[in-house]
Amino acid sequence: MYLFRRNRPRVTADEARSRTSGDQPDAVLLDVREKHEWTTGHAPGAVHVPLTKLVAGATLPAQAQGRPLVVICRSGHRSRQAAKLLAERGAQVVDVEGGMNAWAAAGHPDADERGNSGRTA
Repeated sequence: MYLFRRNRPRVTADEARSRTSGDQPDAVLLDVREKHEWTTGHAPGAVHVPLTKLVAGATLPAQAQGRPLVVICRSGHRSRQAAKLLAERGAQVVDVEGGMNAWAAAGHPDADERGNSGRTA
């Protein structure tokens, strides 16, 4: 599958949503922004582990372990770093070009920590 080649291509927000949503998603959407960014607004169904914790050696939550990952941050810079780090740990991973900014611009839903409509951009 082209989405998970070893050279870690970037995917669009539309591709990320199609791969990580629905009844049987192909991958887990991993948000690597800091907690204050996450609580303001994130993609529904995303899993959260800040890049700073991944760099410090944190493991992935159970629902993300052993699954293909699509990594997202605010603009795409941290997700690219996280994708490289996770690939070095053996994960099948790509990152979202433009991050949550692109997600919001594409009109995809987001939610705050209470499940209400979020504010990501």
